[in-house]
This record gives sequence, C-alpha cells and structure tokens, in this order.
Amino acid sequence: MLFSPKEKGQGMVEYALIIVLIAIVIIVVLTILGTQISRVFSQISSALGT
Repeated sequence: MLFSPKEKGQGMVEYALIIVLIAIVIIVVLTILGTQISRVFSQISSALGT
C-alpha cells in the first residue's frame, strides 16, 4: 500500500487549507484595491455615457 487512509485525509485537509489561503489573499487584494477598481469602472461607465 502506497497510501494509508490517514494520509488521504491529510491530503484533503491540505487542499482545503490552500483554498482558504487563496480566498484570504483574494479578499485582501480586493479590499486594498477596491477603491481603485471602483474608480476605473466609474471612468469606463462615464466614458460610455451610461
């Protein structure tokens, strides 16, 4: 046997931790850049005349 059931469960936990870490990074980046992104979309909207 290459993998025991403990290692398989551990792998799933590691994947979950990676997904949580990526989500936290995305939230932090969007929070920091949120006003700049909003400003860009506002400029695009006004340039389109809507």
